[in-house]
Amino acid sequence: MPLTDHLGELRRRLTIIVVAVLIVTVIVYEATPTLIDIMIDPIREAMRGSTLTVTTVLGGFTIRFKVAFFFGCIICTPIIIWELMAFFLPALKESERRWVVPTVAAMVALFFLGMIFCYFVIQQAAFGWLLNQTFDFANNLADAEDYLNIFMLLEIGFGIAFEIPIVIFYLSTLRIVPYKTFREQWRYVYVGLMVLSAVVTPDASPVTMVLMFAALIALYEVALAIARYAIVARDGKAALKWTREDYEEHEFEKE
Repeated sequence: MPLTDHLGELRRRLTIIVVAVLIVTVIVYEATPTLIDIMIDPIREAMRGSTLTVTTVLGGFTIRFKVAFFFGCIICTPIIIWELMAFFLPALKESERRWVVPTVAAMVALFFLGMIFCYFVIQQAAFGWLLNQTFDFANNLADAEDYLNIFMLLEIGFGIAFEIPIVIFYLSTLRIVPYKTFREQWRYVYVGLMVLSAVVTPDASPVTMVLMFAALIALYEVALAIARYAIVARDGKAALKWTREDYEEHEFEKE
């Protein structure tokens, strides 16, 4: 396809994503009071009886629209991931296309798993630590926009961070980075995951960072275990110790 056709295809798929998100956002808007109540449920104990406060005339509308848009994006996550993957589908070989549906399913599942983990484990710990820094010397005015912005950023951050196993799996199984390298350089990988945890968490809380770091290490090890199984099934156990040169030699012999 010429460049203009590629751009046209990209525009078509982005249009589908935008329209889907906007439609769901409009539908969800009326339910935002209930959704906000669900959002603050895990942090009620940390708030110590405080109620959310709006200090501007447009504040209520702005907050409701942000929350509606947030849930619109979350509900449309399968559509968003599928449309982005489908854009690259024509560039894949026939043998590679069979991985598209399982990959999309895994990406959607991991994204929601990250959000669920954040909701039930992270939110209360993060807000509890942050608010305790204030309650020791002052009362905290529970600004609705501030609270909900942090809540949504944490959810999105954990959802995206939980996609790392997909990246690790394909880097190793597609021989871009040998499995041996991941195993031997685990110290550097762990440091990288720690830096990622610090960058992705928006609240600057050490509690949040440590919990995300622990979750990412667990996901990293699970991804490598699955990649190990796939590599052994395809190339044999010896392939676990191959370098890039060994892979290239193996491909040359096959040809």
